[in-house]
Amino acid sequence: MPAVPDVSRTGLAQTKRLVVKLGTNVIMRADGPPALSRLYGILESVATLGRQGKQVILVSSGAIGMGAQQLGLDHKPELLAEKQACAAVGQGLLMALYQEGFHRLGMVAAQVLLTEYDFTNRQRYLNLRATLEHLLELGVVPIINENDTVSTVELETREGFRTAPVFGDNDKLSALVASGVDADTLLILSDVAGLYTGNPHKDPSARLIPLVRELTPEIEGCADGQSSRGRGGMASKLAAVRVATRAGTRVLIASGAEPGILDQVLAGRGVGTLFEPGPRLKGRKRWIAHASQVSGRIRVNDGAREVLLEGRASLLTAGVVALEGEFERDDVVAIADLQGRDFARGVVTLGRLDADRALQPEAGLRANGRVLVSRDTFVLMGES
Repeated sequence: MPAVPDVSRTGLAQTKRLVVKLGTNVIMRADGPPALSRLYGILESVATLGRQGKQVILVSSGAIGMGAQQLGLDHKPELLAEKQACAAVGQGLLMALYQEGFHRLGMVAAQVLLTEYDFTNRQRYLNLRATLEHLLELGVVPIINENDTVSTVELETREGFRTAPVFGDNDKLSALVASGVDADTLLILSDVAGLYTGNPHKDPSARLIPLVRELTPEIEGCADGQSSRGRGGMASKLAAVRVATRAGTRVLIASGAEPGILDQVLAGRGVGTLFEPGPRLKGRKRWIAHASQVSGRIRVNDGAREVLLEGRASLLTAGVVALEGEFERDDVVAIADLQGRDFARGVVTLGRLDADRALQPEAGLRANGRVLVSRDTFVLMGES
């Protein structure tokens, strides 16, 4: 494996707050049952970090897999109802492993099950952040998972406006959590050693990429395939990387099967793929960019797009050519060019009805100068 310059890993040792995402293939053995020795080894490392004054949050997959194993299913659940039934059975079993393991290590674990609404609703998002902060202050290890029994990742349709889910797997969820609590480092553990130049299961010549300074199209092109039991794959992990690094959090993707992986990572060893963080977006802008639910879309002309991309001004009604979706004042909307390609998000100052009125020719010059999206809430989706 290519040597990683020490300078790229020195910051890992100074990590104070760490989010660790454990994939299903880390939690479970290849033949079905829980990988107890591997899991308890990770818990021991978490306990050691806790005694060193570091704070750790775990985002754990595995409920559906454990439920399927308990129910004796010989196939990966595919139907939504089947997945939710497996999650209902498996979540208690999964949490019992964590509770027992941490209890033996003299630590307390807390279960936190989340749905999209816990992120898309701004007040619930802030309440979640406050709860996690208090748990960490108490020395508790939060164990987070999507509430698969009641939550879905299907696309919603609102008055003809389609919007993608805020998160559809625990990779993205872990990045949203890391962003929300201002984590120093996000460690994504799976059954692969990191990002390769190609799919190592298909291409024997694929090489591990030890360091990524920027998520370029070439880097994203290296992602291929989905995990055997989880919902994620390398593409979903890179989507999570984009969210976390924009929040100023460094990300490392590594193999959960590597003995002492947490200790190796925080010691700055050259394991996995390290993604360097970008400048930290302000808290509310982070929520707008990645955790909010988009309620509509505003298409703007080329002149308005140019001004917005340069960050010189707010979006005025004069630059708007079309509105999509039913949105209220203070909702988050996507901002797109004439072809409908989204390039930004922001919070609208007018609801759809008032915005429509302001765009009518008879509204006059005064309406054309009204601010529709303030620059204070404007976020470029390619902004680092």
